[in-house]
Amino acid sequence: MTTATERSVPKPVFTDAEAGAKEFPDSNARRFNYFVPQKRKQTHYEDVTVEVQPDPRHYLAQGWLYGFSDGKGGYPLDWTVLKAWGSDRPVPTRGPGTGGQGYEWPAHGWHEFRDPNEEWELSLYRYNANVVRQVNANVDAAKQAKAFEQWNPNWVRFVSQHVGAWMHVDHGLGLYLFANANRRGPTNMHNTAIAVNSMHLIRAAQDLALYQLTLSEEIPDFDGTVHLATWNEDPAWQGVRETAERLTATSDWGEAVFAANVVFQPLVGELFRSRLVMQAAPRNGDFVTPTIVGAEEFDFSERDLRYTKAIYELLTNDREFAEHNKRALNGWLADWTGLSIAAARAMQPLWSQPDAKPLRFEDALDSVKSRFAGIVTDLGLDIPKELER
Repeated sequence: MTTATERSVPKPVFTDAEAGAKEFPDSNARRFNYFVPQKRKQTHYEDVTVEVQPDPRHYLAQGWLYGFSDGKGGYPLDWTVLKAWGSDRPVPTRGPGTGGQGYEWPAHGWHEFRDPNEEWELSLYRYNANVVRQVNANVDAAKQAKAFEQWNPNWVRFVSQHVGAWMHVDHGLGLYLFANANRRGPTNMHNTAIAVNSMHLIRAAQDLALYQLTLSEEIPDFDGTVHLATWNEDPAWQGVRETAERLTATSDWGEAVFAANVVFQPLVGELFRSRLVMQAAPRNGDFVTPTIVGAEEFDFSERDLRYTKAIYELLTNDREFAEHNKRALNGWLADWTGLSIAAARAMQPLWSQPDAKPLRFEDALDSVKSRFAGIVTDLGLDIPKELER
């Protein structure tokens, strides 16, 4: 039996100068705490959203990894005129060998935003899948029960023309406003919430499009294409169309999200969905359409409006730029409230089309005006005089 000769090799000597050698109170913790959580304990939502989009103000010692043709890099804070504290701080000089010195976290007030819905990719997939599953189940049950045969003839025309026309609003805002604003937001927390909003609207547009196809198969002489002419030519829709198209052309992401979710949706979207379609449908023999339109209404009232209010409440109470932000937001309120009220009033003829009438138009409009005023007041803004038009 041979014995292996022990080789002479240097032995490691630990001097406690190695990286990671120093003991901290949370050295054995399984969670990182490079950011300040909103509550005492950071949530899974914060783990997957906070600082996923880094910032050279306190990270990225080499500066932004990419830039645009005009020389701007990453996510410029001047993509909106709104400001959060620290927005005017100079960006630390960055370059090879400069180290990682910057500002303490958070470097500015934009990083304080948290989505109260705690939305991220997995929650979005689960939520939308559940909504689509329920919508499909409702439509399938109606087909088996021959429920579409109970519809009043005038209501069949109303759904083909006007409920179908609303999909153009959803598609336009979802794809061209919120998907665009998602890229322009200053932090990953903003971008994730806005992207979820975009997907809600795109899904709602798809729900209505598929519903039109189903009705074309189930109801004789149902015209699943007439909504195009309605959207392009019907005078009752031209105010909505103009306002929606102006919204999609708004480059300031802060104005676009504010105008869509604080002004347009409460004054026009809820007026059409909740005060017309969802109230008139059952009286005209239709118990299916409210479930589809109601899913979108829930998206907005219980989810999209919640995160929107959280964004702008921080800005109107900002410790450095509160008055600056209020001036900008009050100006936008005046502009978009006037457009939205005009669009809402142009829709008044729709209230007379169903055989069984819903709540009077003026009563419906007063109701959404009151809700809108409550939202504006909650944000600490001035109720615009344009609301009285």
